[in-house]
Amino acid sequence: MGASPSRSSEGNAPIDRLKRYSQANLKSPLKGRFGKHKNGHAAQSNGAKGTLESEATASDYETPIYETKGRNDATTTSQPQPLPQLPPTSTPSMPATVPCQYRTGKTLGSGTYAIVKEAIHIQTGKYYACKVINKRLMEGREHMVRNEIAVLKRVSSGHPNVVTLHDYFETAHNLYLCFDLCTGGELFDRICAKGNYYEADAASLIRTIFKAVKYIHDSGIVHRDLKPENLLFRTPAEDADIMIADFGLSRIMEEEKLNQLTEICGTPGYMAPEIFKKTGHGKPVDVWAMGVITYFLLAGYTPFDRESQQQEMEAIIAGDYKFEPEEYWQNVSETAKDFVRTCLTLDPVQRPTAAQALQHKWLASEEPHFVPDPTREDGGPADLLPNVMKAFNAKKLWRKATSTIKAVNRMTILVQSDSPLAQMREDINKYKEESARVSLLHILCQL
Repeated sequence: MGASPSRSSEGNAPIDRLKRYSQANLKSPLKGRFGKHKNGHAAQSNGAKGTLESEATASDYETPIYETKGRNDATTTSQPQPLPQLPPTSTPSMPATVPCQYRTGKTLGSGTYAIVKEAIHIQTGKYYACKVINKRLMEGREHMVRNEIAVLKRVSSGHPNVVTLHDYFETAHNLYLCFDLCTGGELFDRICAKGNYYEADAASLIRTIFKAVKYIHDSGIVHRDLKPENLLFRTPAEDADIMIADFGLSRIMEEEKLNQLTEICGTPGYMAPEIFKKTGHGKPVDVWAMGVITYFLLAGYTPFDRESQQQEMEAIIAGDYKFEPEEYWQNVSETAKDFVRTCLTLDPVQRPTAAQALQHKWLASEEPHFVPDPTREDGGPADLLPNVMKAFNAKKLWRKATSTIKAVNRMTILVQSDSPLAQMREDINKYKEESARVSLLHILCQL
Protein backbone atom coordinates (compact mmCIF):
# COMPACT_ATOMS: atom_id res chain seq x y z
CA MET A 1 0.00 0.00 0.00
CA GLY A 2 3.05 2.22 0.19
CA ALA A 3 2.41 3.18 3.80
CA SER A 4 5.25 3.94 6.15
CA PRO A 5 6.13 1.24 8.68
CA SER A 6 4.69 1.23 12.16
CA ARG A 7 6.95 2.22 15.01
CA SER A 8 6.95 2.68 18.76
CA SER A 9 9.28 4.24 21.35
CA GLU A 10 8.25 2.68 24.66
CA GLY A 11 10.39 1.81 27.64
CA ASN A 12 11.61 -1.64 28.57
CA ALA A 13 10.43 -4.12 31.18
CA PRO A 14 11.49 -7.69 32.05
CA ILE A 15 9.38 -10.40 30.55
CA ASP A 16 7.68 -13.11 32.55
CA ARG A 17 8.67 -16.58 31.43
CA LEU A 18 6.19 -17.58 28.77
CA LYS A 19 4.64 -20.97 29.37
CA ARG A 20 2.70 -22.75 26.69
CA TYR A 21 -1.01 -22.13 26.57
CA SER A 22 -3.67 -22.55 23.98
CA GLN A 23 -7.34 -21.91 23.46
CA ALA A 24 -9.65 -24.90 23.68
CA ASN A 25 -11.79 -23.92 20.72
CA LEU A 26 -9.67 -24.32 17.59
CA LYS A 27 -12.74 -24.16 15.38
CA SER A 28 -12.93 -20.38 15.25
CA PRO A 29 -11.93 -19.43 11.69
CA LEU A 30 -10.54 -16.01 12.55
CA LYS A 31 -7.15 -14.90 11.37
CA GLY A 32 -4.11 -12.83 12.21
CA ARG A 33 -1.47 -10.97 10.33
CA PHE A 34 2.11 -10.05 11.25
CA GLY A 35 3.83 -8.53 8.22
CA LYS A 36 3.39 -7.97 4.55
CA HIS A 37 1.37 -10.85 3.17
CA LYS A 38 2.82 -12.99 0.43
CA ASN A 39 1.05 -15.03 -2.21
CA GLY A 40 -2.36 -14.19 -0.76
CA HIS A 41 -1.49 -15.32 2.78
CA ALA A 42 -1.52 -12.67 5.48
CA ALA A 43 0.21 -12.35 8.81
CA GLN A 44 0.92 -9.74 11.48
CA SER A 45 4.05 -8.09 12.90
CA ASN A 46 5.38 -5.54 15.37
CA GLY A 47 7.09 -3.06 13.13
CA ALA A 48 8.05 -2.53 9.51
CA LYS A 49 6.36 -4.72 6.97
CA GLY A 50 8.18 -6.59 4.24
CA THR A 51 8.37 -9.89 2.42
CA LEU A 52 10.86 -12.67 2.80
CA GLU A 53 11.32 -15.25 0.07
CA SER A 54 10.93 -18.78 1.37
CA GLU A 55 12.91 -21.81 0.37
CA ALA A 56 10.70 -24.09 2.42
CA THR A 57 8.76 -26.83 0.73
CA ALA A 58 6.03 -29.24 1.72
CA SER A 59 8.71 -31.42 3.32
CA ASP A 60 9.15 -28.79 6.03
CA TYR A 61 6.01 -30.15 7.69
CA GLU A 62 7.96 -33.30 8.57
CA THR A 63 9.93 -31.40 11.20
CA PRO A 64 8.21 -30.72 14.55
CA ILE A 65 8.72 -27.69 16.76
CA TYR A 66 9.55 -28.50 20.36
CA GLU A 67 8.20 -26.74 23.43
CA THR A 68 9.16 -26.50 27.08
CA LYS A 69 7.29 -28.63 29.66
CA GLY A 70 8.08 -28.71 33.38
CA ARG A 71 8.83 -32.10 34.90
CA ASN A 72 6.09 -31.67 37.48
CA ASP A 73 3.49 -30.98 34.77
CA ALA A 74 0.82 -33.46 33.84
CA THR A 75 1.16 -35.49 30.70
CA THR A 76 0.92 -33.64 27.43
CA THR A 77 -2.67 -33.09 26.37
CA SER A 78 -3.73 -33.82 22.85
CA GLN A 79 -6.05 -30.80 22.73
CA PRO A 80 -5.09 -27.15 23.47
CA GLN A 81 -6.00 -25.95 26.96
CA PRO A 82 -7.80 -22.75 28.08
CA LEU A 83 -5.80 -19.51 28.24
CA PRO A 84 -4.43 -18.86 31.77
CA GLN A 85 -3.00 -15.60 33.05
CA LEU A 86 0.69 -15.00 32.48
CA PRO A 87 2.49 -16.44 35.54
CA PRO A 88 4.57 -14.20 37.83
CA THR A 89 8.33 -14.36 37.50
CA SER A 90 9.61 -17.29 39.53
CA THR A 91 12.18 -20.06 39.45
CA PRO A 92 10.60 -22.80 37.33
CA SER A 93 11.32 -26.50 37.57
CA MET A 94 13.83 -27.95 35.16
CA PRO A 95 12.10 -28.31 31.80
CA ALA A 96 11.89 -31.32 29.56
CA THR A 97 11.45 -31.14 25.81
CA VAL A 98 8.23 -32.34 24.24
CA PRO A 99 6.98 -32.25 20.65
CA CYS A 100 4.70 -29.32 19.90
CA GLN A 101 1.27 -29.69 18.32
CA TYR A 102 2.42 -27.80 15.21
CA ARG A 103 4.84 -28.27 12.34
CA THR A 104 6.07 -25.25 10.42
CA GLY A 105 6.27 -24.83 6.67
CA LYS A 106 7.08 -22.04 4.25
CA THR A 107 7.86 -18.47 5.27
CA LEU A 108 4.99 -16.08 4.53
CA GLY A 109 6.44 -12.72 5.48
CA SER A 110 8.85 -10.72 7.58
CA GLY A 111 8.64 -7.86 10.08
CA THR A 112 11.23 -5.93 12.08
CA TYR A 113 11.61 -8.46 14.90
CA ALA A 114 9.88 -11.54 13.53
CA ILE A 115 9.19 -13.74 10.55
CA VAL A 116 5.89 -15.45 9.84
CA LYS A 117 5.67 -19.09 8.83
CA GLU A 118 2.82 -21.25 7.75
CA ALA A 119 2.13 -23.91 10.39
CA ILE A 120 -0.10 -26.96 10.51
CA HIS A 121 -1.78 -28.29 13.64
CA ILE A 122 -0.71 -31.95 13.71
CA GLN A 123 -3.92 -33.39 15.15
CA THR A 124 -6.55 -31.31 13.34
CA GLY A 125 -4.67 -30.64 10.09
CA LYS A 126 -5.65 -26.97 10.22
CA TYR A 127 -3.29 -24.30 8.92
CA TYR A 128 -2.23 -21.24 10.90
CA ALA A 129 0.04 -18.23 10.61
CA CYS A 130 2.86 -18.68 13.13
CA LYS A 131 4.80 -15.61 14.20
CA VAL A 132 8.38 -16.62 15.03
CA ILE A 133 10.21 -14.09 17.23
CA ASN A 134 13.95 -14.46 17.75
CA LYS A 135 14.65 -13.95 21.46
CA ARG A 136 17.97 -12.21 20.83
CA LEU A 137 16.22 -9.58 18.73
CA MET A 138 13.73 -8.96 21.53
CA GLU A 139 16.28 -8.36 24.28
CA GLY A 140 15.23 -5.09 25.90
CA ARG A 141 11.92 -5.21 24.02
CA GLU A 142 10.31 -8.10 25.87
CA HIS A 143 7.44 -5.88 26.94
CA MET A 144 6.25 -5.75 23.32
CA VAL A 145 5.56 -9.50 23.20
CA ARG A 146 4.06 -9.62 26.67
CA ASN A 147 1.78 -6.68 25.88
CA GLU A 148 0.66 -8.13 22.54
CA ILE A 149 -0.32 -11.40 24.23
CA ALA A 150 -2.17 -9.59 27.03
CA VAL A 151 -4.12 -7.49 24.52
CA LEU A 152 -5.01 -10.44 22.29
CA LYS A 153 -6.20 -12.51 25.25
CA ARG A 154 -8.79 -9.79 25.87
CA VAL A 155 -10.16 -9.60 22.35
CA SER A 156 -9.62 -13.12 20.94
CA SER A 157 -12.81 -14.94 19.86
CA GLY A 158 -14.96 -12.08 21.13
CA HIS A 159 -15.86 -10.53 17.78
CA PRO A 160 -16.10 -11.98 14.26
CA ASN A 161 -14.11 -9.08 12.79
CA VAL A 162 -11.19 -9.14 15.23
CA VAL A 163 -8.14 -11.38 15.01
CA THR A 164 -7.80 -14.36 17.38
CA LEU A 165 -4.65 -15.64 19.05
CA HIS A 166 -4.92 -19.42 19.39
CA ASP A 167 -1.65 -20.48 20.95
CA TYR A 168 1.83 -19.40 22.06
CA PHE A 169 4.92 -21.24 23.27
CA GLU A 170 8.69 -20.93 23.32
CA THR A 171 11.84 -22.82 22.44
CA ALA A 172 15.42 -22.11 23.48
CA HIS A 173 15.83 -19.43 20.84
CA ASN A 174 12.37 -18.36 19.66
CA LEU A 175 8.89 -17.38 20.79
CA TYR A 176 5.91 -18.56 18.73
CA LEU A 177 2.45 -16.98 18.41
CA CYS A 178 -0.15 -18.90 16.40
CA PHE A 179 -3.04 -17.18 14.61
CA ASP A 180 -5.47 -18.31 11.97
CA LEU A 181 -4.08 -18.12 8.47
CA CYS A 182 -5.66 -15.35 6.42
CA THR A 183 -6.06 -16.07 2.72
CA GLY A 184 -8.44 -13.33 1.58
CA GLY A 185 -5.89 -10.58 1.08
CA GLU A 186 -5.83 -6.90 2.06
CA LEU A 187 -8.75 -4.52 1.90
CA PHE A 188 -7.63 -2.37 -1.00
CA ASP A 189 -6.52 -5.36 -3.08
CA ARG A 190 -10.05 -6.75 -2.76
CA ILE A 191 -11.56 -3.41 -3.85
CA CYS A 192 -9.31 -3.21 -6.91
CA ALA A 193 -10.29 -6.73 -7.93
CA LYS A 194 -13.98 -5.80 -8.01
CA GLY A 195 -15.63 -4.92 -11.29
CA ASN A 196 -17.26 -1.88 -9.70
CA TYR A 197 -17.18 -0.06 -6.38
CA TYR A 198 -19.81 2.31 -5.04
CA GLU A 199 -20.05 4.69 -2.09
CA ALA A 200 -22.46 2.28 -0.42
CA ASP A 201 -19.73 -0.39 -0.54
CA ALA A 202 -17.32 1.95 1.24
CA ALA A 203 -19.96 2.81 3.86
CA SER A 204 -20.67 -0.87 4.49
CA LEU A 205 -16.97 -1.63 5.01
CA ILE A 206 -16.45 1.34 7.34
CA ARG A 207 -19.58 0.42 9.32
CA THR A 208 -18.33 -3.13 9.85
CA ILE A 209 -14.85 -2.00 10.86
CA PHE A 210 -16.18 0.66 13.23
CA LYS A 211 -18.32 -1.95 14.99
CA ALA A 212 -15.15 -3.96 15.58
CA VAL A 213 -13.33 -0.83 16.78
CA LYS A 214 -16.17 -0.18 19.23
CA TYR A 215 -15.79 -3.74 20.56
CA ILE A 216 -12.03 -3.23 20.97
CA HIS A 217 -12.56 0.05 22.82
CA ASP A 218 -15.28 -1.46 25.02
CA SER A 219 -12.75 -4.16 25.92
CA GLY A 220 -10.41 -1.48 27.26
CA ILE A 221 -8.02 -1.57 24.29
CA VAL A 222 -6.70 1.14 21.96
CA HIS A 223 -5.32 -0.29 18.68
CA ARG A 224 -3.05 2.61 17.59
CA ASP A 225 -2.18 1.21 14.16
CA LEU A 226 -5.39 1.06 12.14
CA LYS A 227 -4.67 1.27 8.40
CA PRO A 228 -5.74 -0.58 5.23
CA GLU A 229 -2.81 -3.01 5.45
CA ASN A 230 -4.13 -4.24 8.80
CA LEU A 231 -7.64 -4.86 7.46
CA LEU A 232 -7.75 -8.36 6.00
CA PHE A 233 -10.30 -10.76 4.61
CA ARG A 234 -10.79 -14.18 6.15
CA THR A 235 -11.05 -16.05 2.84
CA PRO A 236 -11.17 -15.22 -0.88
CA ALA A 237 -14.96 -15.72 -0.81
CA GLU A 238 -17.06 -12.76 -1.93
CA ASP A 239 -18.87 -12.57 1.42
CA ALA A 240 -15.77 -13.18 3.60
CA ASP A 241 -15.50 -11.27 6.88
CA ILE A 242 -13.09 -8.36 7.07
CA MET A 243 -10.77 -8.50 10.08
CA ILE A 244 -8.79 -6.06 12.21
CA ALA A 245 -5.28 -7.44 12.70
CA ASP A 246 -1.85 -6.48 14.08
CA PHE A 247 -2.19 -5.57 17.74
CA GLY A 248 1.55 -5.10 18.23
CA LEU A 249 1.20 -1.42 19.16
CA SER A 250 -2.07 -1.76 21.06
CA ARG A 251 -2.39 -0.93 24.74
CA ILE A 252 -4.80 -1.71 27.55
CA MET A 253 -6.63 1.43 28.69
CA GLU A 254 -9.20 0.83 31.41
CA GLU A 255 -9.69 4.53 32.12
CA GLU A 256 -10.44 7.28 29.62
CA LYS A 257 -7.29 9.28 30.36
CA LEU A 258 -5.83 10.89 27.26
CA ASN A 259 -2.55 11.63 29.04
CA GLN A 260 -1.97 7.96 29.80
CA LEU A 261 -0.01 7.27 26.59
CA THR A 262 2.62 9.70 25.35
CA GLU A 263 5.03 7.75 23.15
CA ILE A 264 5.11 8.34 19.41
CA CYS A 265 3.90 5.23 17.61
CA GLY A 266 1.90 4.14 14.62
CA THR A 267 2.06 4.63 10.86
CA PRO A 268 2.75 8.34 10.12
CA GLY A 269 -0.02 9.00 7.57
CA TYR A 270 -2.66 7.56 9.93
CA MET A 271 -1.41 8.99 13.23
CA ALA A 272 -3.53 11.58 15.06
CA PRO A 273 -2.11 15.06 15.81
CA GLU A 274 -1.99 14.46 19.57
CA ILE A 275 0.47 11.60 19.02
CA PHE A 276 2.95 13.91 17.27
CA LYS A 277 2.42 16.65 19.87
CA LYS A 278 3.02 14.19 22.74
CA THR A 279 0.16 15.70 24.72
CA GLY A 280 -1.18 12.28 25.58
CA HIS A 281 -3.49 10.07 23.56
CA GLY A 282 -6.01 7.26 23.85
CA LYS A 283 -8.92 5.69 22.00
CA PRO A 284 -9.69 8.82 19.90
CA VAL A 285 -6.56 8.10 17.81
CA ASP A 286 -8.36 5.07 16.36
CA VAL A 287 -11.31 7.24 15.29
CA TRP A 288 -8.89 9.65 13.58
CA ALA A 289 -7.27 6.72 11.75
CA MET A 290 -10.71 5.56 10.64
CA GLY A 291 -11.29 9.02 9.16
CA VAL A 292 -8.08 8.70 7.16
CA ILE A 293 -9.06 5.19 6.02
CA THR A 294 -12.50 6.44 4.92
CA TYR A 295 -10.90 9.26 2.92
CA PHE A 296 -8.57 6.72 1.31
CA LEU A 297 -11.38 4.32 0.41
CA LEU A 298 -13.34 7.12 -1.26
CA ALA A 299 -10.50 8.68 -3.25
CA GLY A 300 -7.55 6.26 -3.48
CA TYR A 301 -5.07 8.46 -1.60
CA THR A 302 -4.67 9.73 1.97
CA PRO A 303 -5.58 13.29 3.05
CA PHE A 304 -2.18 14.24 4.45
CA ASP A 305 0.02 12.72 1.76
CA ARG A 306 3.07 14.95 1.30
CA GLU A 307 6.54 14.72 -0.23
CA SER A 308 8.24 14.14 3.14
CA GLN A 309 7.25 12.78 6.54
CA GLN A 310 8.05 16.16 8.09
CA GLN A 311 5.56 17.90 5.79
CA GLU A 312 3.07 15.13 6.42
CA MET A 313 3.39 15.56 10.19
CA GLU A 314 2.93 19.34 9.93
CA ALA A 315 -0.18 18.86 7.80
CA ILE A 316 -1.66 16.42 10.33
CA ILE A 317 -1.01 18.72 13.28
CA ALA A 318 -2.64 21.61 11.41
CA GLY A 319 -5.49 19.48 10.08
CA ASP A 320 -4.51 20.65 6.59
CA TYR A 321 -6.42 18.60 4.05
CA LYS A 322 -8.92 19.20 1.23
CA PHE A 323 -11.30 17.18 -0.89
CA GLU A 324 -9.24 17.81 -3.99
CA PRO A 325 -8.61 17.35 -6.91
CA GLU A 326 -12.27 17.82 -7.75
CA GLU A 327 -12.30 14.99 -10.30
CA TYR A 328 -11.68 12.44 -7.53
CA TRP A 329 -14.45 13.80 -5.31
CA GLN A 330 -17.19 14.77 -7.74
CA ASN A 331 -18.86 11.37 -7.33
CA VAL A 332 -18.70 11.39 -3.51
CA SER A 333 -21.66 12.67 -1.49
CA GLU A 334 -21.50 15.59 0.93
CA THR A 335 -22.69 13.22 3.66
CA ALA A 336 -19.58 11.08 3.20
CA LYS A 337 -17.35 14.17 3.27
CA ASP A 338 -19.04 15.33 6.48
CA PHE A 339 -18.34 11.92 8.05
CA VAL A 340 -14.64 12.28 7.21
CA ARG A 341 -14.54 15.79 8.68
CA THR A 342 -16.18 14.54 11.86
CA CYS A 343 -13.62 11.76 12.35
CA LEU A 344 -10.75 14.16 11.59
CA THR A 345 -11.69 16.58 14.38
CA LEU A 346 -8.41 18.04 15.67
CA ASP A 347 -9.41 18.13 19.35
CA PRO A 348 -9.48 14.52 20.64
CA VAL A 349 -11.98 15.52 23.33
CA GLN A 350 -14.42 16.77 20.68
CA ARG A 351 -13.75 13.88 18.32
CA PRO A 352 -16.61 11.34 18.28
CA THR A 353 -16.28 7.95 19.93
CA ALA A 354 -16.64 4.79 17.86
CA ALA A 355 -20.23 4.47 19.08
CA GLN A 356 -21.01 8.06 18.09
CA ALA A 357 -19.39 7.61 14.68
CA LEU A 358 -21.72 4.67 14.03
CA GLN A 359 -24.67 7.02 14.63
CA HIS A 360 -23.59 9.41 11.86
CA LYS A 361 -26.18 9.42 9.09
CA TRP A 362 -23.67 8.18 6.50
CA LEU A 363 -23.49 4.89 8.42
CA ALA A 364 -26.83 4.87 10.23
CA SER A 365 -29.24 5.77 7.41
CA GLU A 366 -31.19 2.91 5.85
CA GLU A 367 -31.06 4.62 2.46
CA PRO A 368 -27.56 4.78 0.92
CA HIS A 369 -25.97 8.15 0.18
CA PHE A 370 -24.49 8.65 -3.28
CA VAL A 371 -24.04 10.96 -6.23
CA PRO A 372 -26.16 9.84 -9.21
CA ASP A 373 -24.31 8.80 -12.35
CA PRO A 374 -25.53 11.13 -15.17
CA THR A 375 -24.88 8.41 -17.73
CA ARG A 376 -27.26 5.96 -16.07
CA GLU A 377 -30.91 6.08 -17.07
CA ASP A 378 -32.03 4.67 -13.71
CA GLY A 379 -30.29 7.46 -11.77
CA GLY A 380 -28.15 4.93 -9.93
CA PRO A 381 -24.90 5.71 -8.06
CA ALA A 382 -21.66 6.62 -9.79
CA ASP A 383 -18.88 4.03 -9.85
CA LEU A 384 -15.93 5.18 -7.69
CA LEU A 385 -13.52 2.47 -8.82
CA PRO A 386 -12.04 4.20 -11.93
CA ASN A 387 -11.00 7.33 -10.05
CA VAL A 388 -9.89 5.41 -6.95
CA MET A 389 -7.59 3.15 -8.98
CA LYS A 390 -6.31 6.07 -11.06
CA ALA A 391 -5.31 8.02 -7.96
CA PHE A 392 -3.85 4.99 -6.20
CA ASN A 393 -1.74 3.91 -9.18
CA ALA A 394 -0.39 7.44 -9.65
CA LYS A 395 0.72 7.59 -6.01
CA LYS A 396 2.13 4.08 -6.23
CA LEU A 397 4.43 5.01 -9.12
CA TRP A 398 5.55 8.18 -7.36
CA ARG A 399 6.32 6.31 -4.12
CA LYS A 400 8.23 3.63 -6.01
CA ALA A 401 10.49 6.23 -7.61
CA THR A 402 11.16 8.11 -4.38
CA SER A 403 11.69 4.88 -2.43
CA THR A 404 14.36 3.79 -4.89
CA ILE A 405 16.23 7.08 -4.49
CA LYS A 406 16.02 6.87 -0.69
CA ALA A 407 17.21 3.25 -0.69
CA VAL A 408 20.25 4.10 -2.83
CA ASN A 409 21.14 7.01 -0.56
CA ARG A 410 20.71 4.89 2.55
CA MET A 411 22.88 2.09 1.18
CA THR A 412 25.59 4.61 0.25
CA ILE A 413 25.64 5.93 3.80
CA LEU A 414 25.83 2.43 5.29
CA VAL A 415 28.63 1.35 2.95
CA GLN A 416 30.66 4.40 3.88
CA SER A 417 30.03 3.94 7.59
CA ASP A 418 30.89 1.31 10.18
CA SER A 419 28.34 2.82 12.55
CA PRO A 420 26.41 0.79 15.17
CA LEU A 421 23.32 1.23 12.97
CA ALA A 422 24.92 -0.74 10.15
CA GLN A 423 25.98 -3.48 12.55
CA MET A 424 22.52 -3.58 14.10
CA ARG A 425 20.86 -4.08 10.71
CA GLU A 426 23.31 -6.84 9.90
CA ASP A 427 22.53 -8.59 13.20
CA ILE A 428 18.77 -8.28 12.67
CA ASN A 429 18.98 -9.86 9.22
CA LYS A 430 21.16 -12.67 10.59
CA TYR A 431 18.80 -13.50 13.45
CA LYS A 432 15.74 -13.42 11.18
CA GLU A 433 17.46 -15.80 8.77
CA GLU A 434 18.09 -18.14 11.70
CA SER A 435 14.38 -18.04 12.56
CA ALA A 436 13.48 -18.75 8.95
CA ARG A 437 15.63 -21.90 8.97
CA VAL A 438 14.24 -23.20 12.25
CA SER A 439 11.79 -25.62 10.62
CA LEU A 440 14.68 -27.49 9.02
CA LEU A 441 16.30 -28.40 12.33
CA HIS A 442 15.30 -30.36 15.44
CA ILE A 443 15.31 -27.84 18.28
CA LEU A 444 15.58 -28.64 21.97
CA CYS A 445 14.12 -26.32 24.59
CA GLN A 446 16.11 -25.22 27.61
CA LEU A 447 15.95 -22.59 30.31
